[in-house]
Amino acid sequence: MTSRIAARFAACRARRRTALIPFVTAGDPSPATTVPLLHALVAAGADLLELGVPFSDPIADGPVIQRATERALAQGIGLSEVLALVAAFRRDDPNTPVVLMGYLNPVERLGYARFAAAARAAGVDGALIVDAPPEESAALAAALRAQALDLVYLLAPTSDGERIARIGAVATGFVYYVSIKGVTGAAQPELDAVAAKVAEIRARIDLPVGVGFGIHDAATAAQVARIADAVIVGSALVRRIEALVAVPERIAPELGAFLGELRQAIDRATSA
Repeated sequence: MTSRIAARFAACRARRRTALIPFVTAGDPSPATTVPLLHALVAAGADLLELGVPFSDPIADGPVIQRATERALAQGIGLSEVLALVAAFRRDDPNTPVVLMGYLNPVERLGYARFAAAARAAGVDGALIVDAPPEESAALAAALRAQALDLVYLLAPTSDGERIARIGAVATGFVYYVSIKGVTGAAQPELDAVAAKVAEIRARIDLPVGVGFGIHDAATAAQVARIADAVIVGSALVRRIEALVAVPERIAPELGAFLGELRQAIDRATSA
């Protein structure tokens, strides 16, 4: 069975469209804002959604997303609440793929099989578990595969050919290339280096390549869109959420407007 993620990338490829994948943290700044925000991002041009699962000890997230996680945890948002939010989103949107981004501890506590079944039932399409490298995630991969869910892996500027091939042997859906050495939102990507690495990844992995970390504005998104199959934007969105915590009714429309600017810039860049 073709996953929703694979089907969406195939549809984008047929339209010569670079996918746009926004990231937000579930429950930030409150559970009530998350589902309307996800719908606003889709309306603004998101092709897939990456939804952060709050965790107390993140290792890949920069300070902006760490603070988002703290705000969500203060609202009592854990893995089960995230799945409930996805299920609520699915009631009105049966088509947009949703990828959970998080860490292994909450998944292990629930159990791989139970997590995969619950994620499938909620309408999740895949997971990116930052601290589950391929050498240690065979059981998780099997549990997700049994529920027809994709397991997305990260690749970094330091990933050599052997590492890329190892990831390619187990990844499904797409691979996520981290464009900078560092945590989310830390720096601006060096585009020539990104282009060279994406070409190296494509030579070894027959999956779409999404590029994220360090994409702060429409200009950078447009440049990355010429290189990658998907542009992934997180900290730039979460920073805007943080600025609007006191006026939550403005979060969905303002983030939708910002993402719409990125969508237009990406489309202009890739249609030229």
